[in-house]
Amino acid sequence: MKVILLGELRGKGGEGDIIDVAQGYAENYLFPNGIAQPATPGNIKQLEQRRNNIAIREAKRIADAEALRDQLDGKVVVVDVKIGDEGQLFGSVTNAMVGDALKEQYGIEIDRKRIEINKPIKTAGLHEVVVGIYRTIFATIGVQVGAPEDLPEGDEDVPADEEIVAEDASGATESEEA
Repeated sequence: MKVILLGELRGKGGEGDIIDVAQGYAENYLFPNGIAQPATPGNIKQLEQRRNNIAIREAKRIADAEALRDQLDGKVVVVDVKIGDEGQLFGSVTNAMVGDALKEQYGIEIDRKRIEINKPIKTAGLHEVVVGIYRTIFATIGVQVGAPEDLPEGDEDVPADEEIVAEDASGATESEEA
C-alpha cells in the first residue's frame, strides 16, 4: 500500500515521501498516529502544492542537525557507575545513561533511542558511541566510564580496541596518560 509520510519515519523516509508499506501497518499504526496518509490522487495533488514548504522545513531540519552534530562531535561525557577491582562494571552502561549524562554535563537533550551502543559497555575506560541525529547525520561521542582516577592500575587488562578508541577521542592512548 502506498502512503505519504507526514513526518520522519526512521529507516523509511521523511516528510512528503511516498513509500510502500504493508496495509496492516498503515491502517493500524501509521494512519491512527498521524504519521502518514493514503497516497490517493487527491492527497498526491495536495502534496505537490506543499512541496516547497516541505523543502524549506527539510533544509532547516538538516541545518539544525548539522549544527547539533558539530556541537556533539568529539565531546566526552563521564558516566559515573560502580566499578569493581578488575575494572568491570556492575551491569552495563545504557543509552539512557549516556543521554542523561549529555543533558546533565552539556545541556544537550538527545532521545535515548538515537544513541547507538554497538556492543555493551561493561568495562571502565573510554568508549566510542554513535548518536543518530537525523536521517544520515551522525555524531561520535566519547563515553568515559568512571572517573579517570577510578580506573584500575596497569594497562595490561585494557583490550587493544579500547586503547585505539581512547587514542581516537583524545589524541593519546590510555597508557600515555598514566
